[in-house]
Amino acid sequence: MREISHLRQDDMATLTGLSQPFLSMLESGARRLANIDKIVCLLDGLQAPLELTGLILRTQVDSALVG
Repeated sequence: MREISHLRQDDMATLTGLSQPFLSMLESGARRLANIDKIVCLLDGLQAPLELTGLILRTQVDSALVG
């Protein structure tokens, strides 16, 4: 997605709140995106539509942040 959008990893880091080194490790396969909070940061930063990501995922994290 980053390459299609012609974004640098630094741009993605700014959009998502995830570090550039972390994004680099994701792209290389050295790390997996398993932490739900980081998944939501990535989805929100990319403005992924709820139809693609699922309302349940977003609702659970939103509730955890409020509570």
